[in-house]
Amino acid sequence: MEALIALVVLVLLAIPLLLVVALVMIAGLRRRVAALEGALAAAPASRPAPVAAAEGAPARPVVTPVASADPPFLRPAPTAAPPPAQPPVPAAPPADVPAPRPVAPPPVPLAPVAPPLPAEPALPNLIERGIGAVKRWFTEGNVPVKIGMLVLLAGVAALLKYVSDQGWLVLPIELRLAGITAGALGLLAFGWHQRERRRLFALALQGGAIGVLLLTIFAAFKRFELLTPGFAFASSIALVAGLCVLAVVQNSRTLAVLGILAGFMAPLWLSTGSGNHVGLFSYYAVLNAGIFAIAWFRPWRALNLLGFAFTFGIGTFWGVLQYAPDKLASTEPFLLLFFAFYLLIPLLYARRQPAGRRDLVDGSLVFGTPLVAFSLQAGMLHEQPMTLALCALGLAAIYAVLARALIARASYTVLAQSHAVLAVGFATLAVPLALSARATGAVFALEGAGLVWLGLRQKRWLPQVAGALLQIGAAFAFVAGADHWLEDARFLLNPTAIGALLLAVAGFASAWSYQRRPRHEVALVYYLWGLLWWLGGLVHEIFRFFPHRAEADALLVLVAVTAWLAAEMQRRQPARALGVTALAMLALGFPLALMQSDAHQQPFASYGALAWAVFALLGVRTLLCLRQGGDTVARIAQFLWWLLWPSLLSLLALWGGGEAGLAQGWTTLLITLPWLLMAALSLWRWSVLRWPLGEAFDRARTPLQCVLFGLLSIGWLFGQLLPGDAAPLLWLPVLNPAEIGQWLSLLLLARWLYSGQAPQALLNLRTPLLALSAFVALTSLVLHGVHQWGGLSWSTSMLRFSLAQTSLTVLWSVLGVIAWVWGSRRGQRVLWMVGAVLMGVVLAKLVLVDRQHLGNLLGIASFIAYGLLCTVVGYLAPAPPSAAPTVEETQ
Repeated sequence: MEALIALVVLVLLAIPLLLVVALVMIAGLRRRVAALEGALAAAPASRPAPVAAAEGAPARPVVTPVASADPPFLRPAPTAAPPPAQPPVPAAPPADVPAPRPVAPPPVPLAPVAPPLPAEPALPNLIERGIGAVKRWFTEGNVPVKIGMLVLLAGVAALLKYVSDQGWLVLPIELRLAGITAGALGLLAFGWHQRERRRLFALALQGGAIGVLLLTIFAAFKRFELLTPGFAFASSIALVAGLCVLAVVQNSRTLAVLGILAGFMAPLWLSTGSGNHVGLFSYYAVLNAGIFAIAWFRPWRALNLLGFAFTFGIGTFWGVLQYAPDKLASTEPFLLLFFAFYLLIPLLYARRQPAGRRDLVDGSLVFGTPLVAFSLQAGMLHEQPMTLALCALGLAAIYAVLARALIARASYTVLAQSHAVLAVGFATLAVPLALSARATGAVFALEGAGLVWLGLRQKRWLPQVAGALLQIGAAFAFVAGADHWLEDARFLLNPTAIGALLLAVAGFASAWSYQRRPRHEVALVYYLWGLLWWLGGLVHEIFRFFPHRAEADALLVLVAVTAWLAAEMQRRQPARALGVTALAMLALGFPLALMQSDAHQQPFASYGALAWAVFALLGVRTLLCLRQGGDTVARIAQFLWWLLWPSLLSLLALWGGGEAGLAQGWTTLLITLPWLLMAALSLWRWSVLRWPLGEAFDRARTPLQCVLFGLLSIGWLFGQLLPGDAAPLLWLPVLNPAEIGQWLSLLLLARWLYSGQAPQALLNLRTPLLALSAFVALTSLVLHGVHQWGGLSWSTSMLRFSLAQTSLTVLWSVLGVIAWVWGSRRGQRVLWMVGAVLMGVVLAKLVLVDRQHLGNLLGIASFIAYGLLCTVVGYLAPAPPSAAPTVEETQ
C-alpha cells in the first residue's frame, strides 16, 4: 500500500515538473525567435537607383524603404516623386541627325497582394477540451499548493492506516483524530485568512482542509465507531454547508462543486443500511435547497447539473431496487419538490446571465427535468393511467403558464419557446396516458425533438446528438413493449397507435428544424424516420382491427391521406422528399388495386368504391399541390395517375366479364377499351390529359404515348394467342369483339406512327412494323376462322391438320402475290422483293409441310392455288422494277 501511494505521489509530481520544463523550453525558443525578428527589422535595407535608359533622360528618384516593424504584407507600397511635366515637342530634326531612340517607360510598381485570410480554427472536441482542462489545472494558478494538497491528502490517509496497522501510537484514537481535526481547522482558518492576498492558494487550502475533516468523520464513524450515525451525519451536513457558504462568499465554483459532491456522497459512506428513504430524500431536499440558494446568486451550470444528476440518479436507482406501491405517499412529495427545484433553477440561470445573453438556455435541465421526473412518475403510477394522464395535463398547464409569462420578454424568447414545446408535448401525451400508461417512449421522443430544436437554435451539437439518441431510445422502448400491442381494444384510440404517431411527430418536427437550416441530409434522415413510424403505426392498426376483406380498402385511404398531407406540406415548404413521398403513395394504388381484387374479386366491392372515391378526391388535390413546383416529380405523379385509372377499369372489366358469363372475346374487348380510350385522348384530346399540371406535362406526352401503345401492343400480341369466342353471338371475321379491339389498337398505332408524335426510331420503322403487324393479324384471322368454322381445337395441334395448313398457304400466297404485283406496278423494288420472299417461304412450306397432305383435297388445293398464283404473277410482274426506290420504299 505504501509503495502504491508513493508511486501515485511521484506520478502527480512528475506531470507538473515535465510541463514546467516544456514551458521553459518553449519560452526560450520564443525569446530566440523574437531576437531574430528584431535583428532583421533593424538591418538597413536599400535599393540601388535605376540606371537612366539614355543620356539626357531624367533619372527617377531613388526610394529608400524605411525599416518597419510591421510584417511585409502590412507595409505601405513604396512611392516615388511624380514624373516631371512633358516638355513641348521640338520640331523635326535635320535629316542628317539621327532621331533619338525611344525610352521605355519605367515599370509601374505592382500593388502588394493581400494574403488570404486565415481559416477559422476548428472548435476542439470533447476529448481535447478535457485534456486542455487537465493541462490548465496543472499549469495555471498556484500549482505547488494544488500538488501539495493532493500529496497531503494521500499522505494523511496512508499515515493513518500505517500507524493504525503498526500500533506505533500509544495515544488513544480519540486524541489522534482530535489532533487531525484541530490541524485541519487550523489550515481552514489560515486559508480563510489568505483569501484576499493569495486567492488560489487559499481556496485550495480550504477545500483540502474540509476534505480532511470529512475523512476524519468517516474514519471515526465507520472504522472506529466513535461517533453516532446522527452526529456524524449532522457534522457532514455542517461541513458541506460551510463549504458551500465559502464558495458563494468567495465566488469559487470549484469549492461549491466539491461541497455538493461531498454532500451527495455523505449518505453513501455514512449509511447504516437501515433503508430509511424518507431520511435520505429529506437530506437530498436540504442539499437541493442549498443548490437553489446558490443558483439565486451564482450562475454555476456545472453545480446545477451535478445536483440534478445525483438527485434523480440515486432516486431512480432506489426506485428500481426498493420502491413499492405502499411507499407512494412518502415518496411523491419529494419527487414534486425535486421537480420544482429543477424547474426553477433554469429560470435563475437565465436571470443571472448578462442582458444580451439571457437567450442562453440550459437545455439539459429544461428538457431533462420533465423527462426524468415524468418517467419516474409513470413508474410509480403504472397501475393508475388516468392519474398519470392528469399529471401530464398538469405539467402541460405549468409549462404553458411559464411560456406565457416569459414570451413577452425579448431576452427570454428561447426559454419561453422551450416551455411552449414542452406544454404542447405533455398535452398531446395526456391522450394515450388516459388510455394506458405504456407511453414512456413517446416522452423520450418528444423531448428529443425539443433538444434537437434547442441545439439548432443555440448552435450546439451536444443537444442535437442527445435529441437523436433520445428518439432512438424511445423507439427501442416502444418496440420492447410489443407484447402489449395485441391488448389494445379500440382503433387508433390506444397507446400503441398514439405512441407510434408521437414518434412520427417527433421525427417530422426534427426534420422541419433541420430543413430550415442548410442541413438537408440530416432533415431527410429524420423525415424518413418519422415516415416509417407514421406508416408503420397506422398499418399495424389496420391489420389489427380491420377484417381481411377491408384491409386493402383501408390501406388505400391511408396512402391517399399520406400523399395529400405530404403534397400540402410541399406546397407550403418545398422539399423534394415530400414530393417523392406523394409520388410513392400514388404509385401504391397499383398493388393495392391487386390486393382488393384478391380480397373481394374486384376493386370496387365492399368498401372499395368509397376508398377509391377518397383516393380520387385527395389524389386530385395532391396533383394540384404538386403543380406549384412543376418539376419532374409532379410530371411522374400525373403520368402514373393516368395509367392507374385504365388499370383499375381493366380489373373491373375482367371481373365483370366473368360474373356476366361473357365469352372470352367480349372480356378481351372490355379490358382493352380503357386503354384504347386513353390512347385516343392522347392523340386527339391532349388538353384533357394535361390537366392539372398544364403545360409542364407536355414534356410527358411522348413517354405516355409510348407506354400506352406499348401496353396495347403487348395486349394485341397476347390477344392473337386467345381463341376469341364471341358467344352468345356468332363469330364473324373482323366483326367479332376480340378482333374489333385488336384492329382498333392497330389503327391507333398506325395513326400515332404517321402523326409525327412517335419517337424518331419508330418513325423510321413504321412501314415494315405496320406491314408485319398486318401480316400477323391476317394470319391470326385465318387461324381463328379455321378454329371457329372448321371445328378444330384452339391449340398448337391444329397446325397438324391440312385445313389449317392449306388456309395459311392460300393466305400467304395471296399476300405474296399482292406485294409482288403492287411492287412491280408502283416501281417499288423493296415491296416486290418482300412478295418474292414471302412466295419463297410458301414454297418451302409446301415442300416441307404441305406435301404430307397431298393425299387429301386440301393439300392438293394448296399446291394448285400456289401454282395458279405464281402463274398470275409471272404474267403481271415477271421482273422486279428498275425505278429508283423512294423514301417510303426504303422504309
